[in-house]
Order: sequence, then structure tokens, then C-alpha cells
Amino acid sequence: MRVYKGPGFADDNATLASIRAEGAKGGEVKVVGNMKVGNFEDKIKEVFGIKVQVATKDDSALADNSITLSAAGK
Repeated sequence: MRVYKGPGFADDNATLASIRAEGAKGGEVKVVGNMKVGNFEDKIKEVFGIKVQVATKDDSALADNSITLSAAGK
């Protein structure tokens, strides 16, 4: 998973609190293998105010938003 702060990647040592959007409500996200990549990314942004992108297993490309998280991990 790639985590962003602004237009670039978040620093490896950054905390989630330091990169989340101001006013993010927080909460819980239930993650299941059959969840679509795009829905997962949207939910993380909505709940935590953090932009993420799911990458392929070898981190060579971004996973297609229409596949499941399980498929992205294969």
C-alpha cells in the first residue's frame, strides 16, 4: 500500500496523525478480501483523511480499482 501526504509519498517515519487531513473523523474500517480496491481506498480517505493506493504484490504498479483486495495480493 502506498500512503500519500499531499502530492507525494508520506515520509516512512510519519505517523498517521501527522498525515491525515484536518477534520478527519476517524473510526473503524472493516476490511475483507472481497472488498474492491477502489472502495477500500475511498473508505480510508473518508474515515481517516489519508490518501492511499493499493499496489501490486511486487509493488511495481498500482492495483486496478475494480479488482478485490484478495486478487490484488496475488
